[in-house]
Parts: sequence; structure tokens; C-alpha cells
Amino acid sequence: MRTCVDMGPLDVVEAFGQAWADHDLEAALALVTDDCVFDATGPAPDGSRHAGRDEVRAAWKPIFDDAGSRFDPEETFAAGERVVQRWRYSWADGHIRGVDLFRVRDGRVAEKLSYVKG
Repeated sequence: MRTCVDMGPLDVVEAFGQAWADHDLEAALALVTDDCVFDATGPAPDGSRHAGRDEVRAAWKPIFDDAGSRFDPEETFAAGERVVQRWRYSWADGHIRGVDLFRVRDGRVAEKLSYVKG
């Protein structure tokens, strides 16, 4: 079995995306660094920054708790430790499209900077 450190950046983001698809918050958090930074898309205009596993957990919990929502990747590519992913996020009566800029360090997500089409 491969460990996170053995995985390349695209593999890490793919496993991370699977945790989101499964609404498995603990699996997603296992794939982030202790000092992970998450820039959320809201509130407008600049979103909010969450640093560290506890803040990230609190920011993500409502998303993971919504079993009717889902992220569908549209395109994913890597440049070194950076991964860019375009996505569509859908919920019961709507959707948005956006992009995440990831930085992967030592086999874990160290940054997830999220942006949406306005």
C-alpha cells in the first residue's frame, strides 16, 4: 500500500477528491498538512482564510454534512507541487463552477485556494 508521501501531487488531489465525493471529512483531513491553508470562496468579495487542521475542519464540516451536494472535477493538471482543478459544485437546487489551486507538500495538501465564477 502506498503512503501519502509516495503519492505524486495529482494522486494526492485525486484521493482528496474521492474523500470529498464520499463525504468523508476524516479521510480528507488525513490528506492535509497540520498547517494547511484553505481560502474559501465566501463571503464576497475575498472569501475567508482558514489555517490549521481545526479551522479547516470547521470550515469544511457543513459542506461534508450536506449529503446531497457534490463536486465534479472538470479538468485537473499539475505543475510541480501545484495542482489546478476546475470543478462544478452541485446541491439540491443549483450549482456553481470554480477552480481550486492546490499546493502539495510531502504527500499532503498544504493549500487549497478556492475561487468561483461570479
